[in-house]
Amino acid sequence: MKIVVIGGSGLIGSRLVALLNEAGHTALAASPRTGVNTVTGEGLSQALAHADVVVDVANAPSWEPQAVLDFFRTSARNLGKAEVAAGVRHHVALSIVGTDRMPDNAYFTAKMAQEEAIEAAGVPYTIVRATQFMEFIGGIADAGAHGGTVHIGDGLFQPIAANDVAALLAQVALAAPVNGIVDIAGPERAPFAEIVARYLKFVGDARPAVTDRDARYFGGRVEEHSLVPLGDARLGRISLQQWLANTRAE
Repeated sequence: MKIVVIGGSGLIGSRLVALLNEAGHTALAASPRTGVNTVTGEGLSQALAHADVVVDVANAPSWEPQAVLDFFRTSARNLGKAEVAAGVRHHVALSIVGTDRMPDNAYFTAKMAQEEAIEAAGVPYTIVRATQFMEFIGGIADAGAHGGTVHIGDGLFQPIAANDVAALLAQVALAAPVNGIVDIAGPERAPFAEIVARYLKFVGDARPAVTDRDARYFGGRVEEHSLVPLGDARLGRISLQQWLANTRAE
C-alpha cells in the first residue's frame, strides 16, 4: 500500500513514516523539504500518483490568526482536489480534541476550517482528533508564565506522547475510513495545572504552576472539559511518568 504522509518530516510525520515502512508499506514523506507544497500545489499531483491513503499531519508555519486559517483551509482544499484526481481511497487528518469548543483560540478555529474542507472534498476520510502532545507541555508552561509563576486554566488535561499518536494514526490509516471523527488521548486524565506542575518538577524548574480561571490557552478560555475527549477515545500506552523517564534517558 502506498501511503503519502503530508508533513512527513515533522514530529509526528517522521515517526509515522517509519512505522508504516517497517510494517511493509510504501510510506512517502511529503513536505516543502521534499518538494511538495500543499498551499501552492507544487509537487502534489506527482506525490499522490498511485497513492492509496494520504495522512495529513502538517503544521502551519505561522500561528498568526489569518495566516493559520489560510494555511489549513487552502491546504485541505488543494489536497482534496488532488486526491480526487489521483483516486485516493482514504484521507486521514490529524486534528485536535476540543477544536469545536474553544472559539477564541485562532489555531482551533483554523483546524475546524480544515475539517470542514475535508468533509466537503468528497474523499472518504477519518479525522483523528488528539489531545495535546506531552512534548509541548514545556511550551505550554512558558506561554502561561507571569512573574515567575505559571498560570494554567481551570480544566482537565490528558496529554498523549508523540509515539502513541503515530502508532494510533498508523492503525487508522490502515483501516477503512469512518467518514467521521476518532478521538485519541493519553492514558491519564488530571487537572491541567497538576500535570504541568509534575512536568516542571521533573525537569528541575522551580516555577510553581497554579490554577487560574482567567488564564487563556493560546487565546482560548479553558473550561473543565475543553481539552479532553467527551466520549469514547482510543488511548495511548505511554504514561506521563514513562514519557518523562524516556525523555531523560534520551
